Amino acid sequence: MNNKVSENPLKNRIYFDMPLMLVTGIFVTLYLVSNVMAVKIISIFGLIYFDAGTITFPFAYMLGDVLTEIWGYRVSKRVIYLSLLCNIILVVCTNIGIILPSPDYLDETARAYNHIFAYVPRIVVGSLVGFLLGELSNAYLMERIKSWTRGKYMWLRTIGSSMVGYFFDSVPFVVIAFYGTVPIEDLLKMIVLQYVLKLIIEAFAGTPLAYMVVAWLKKHYKKSKWKDTL
Repeated sequence: MNNKVSENPLKNRIYFDMPLMLVTGIFVTLYLVSNVMAVKIISIFGLIYFDAGTITFPFAYMLGDVLTEIWGYRVSKRVIYLSLLCNIILVVCTNIGIILPSPDYLDETARAYNHIFAYVPRIVVGSLVGFLLGELSNAYLMERIKSWTRGKYMWLRTIGSSMVGYFFDSVPFVVIAFYGTVPIEDLLKMIVLQYVLKLIIEAFAGTPLAYMVVAWLKKHYKKSKWKDTL
């Protein structure tokens, strides 16, 4: 009688691509953080208006470029959809927190929590629409430009695709998230300044970082025996 317990056959099929998991994790985190930070509007000299999430959001786009560059449009789409799912979970869980009671001596903390996270669903709805349109168009153009340039000039596809992606992201996001809460003039300023600031951050910080991350990943996969199976 053979008493040996056979190993789970699925175990041998599990494949962990650590670099992909790392990029995906940071990508999703930056997206969630940007949506929470977006509740705060930054005003500089009363002339420049943009939400605080504008500072971190371009780095999520940068990682979106890395995903498309290394793993392709198909994998990039999967990560984008995962990010959307995580944002929905964020809204559901934080709103459960709003509904649940708190002790009287923490009433001030509860009001602050409710004030922030009651606004987050509107931010997330605008973000879901903008992010879906912007990221999918960005990822698609990233791959198209790569094909047109035969893999050369990565800066051209990162910035070129972002120029289109940020437009489809910024306009619906600002309108859905802030219409009716800020004057129309300030709303238009926010759209323009968000778009411009995101491009500046992308060009001078995001793209150089993308070059570094892509170079590291290519070096890693060149040395490794792993192959992407997604």
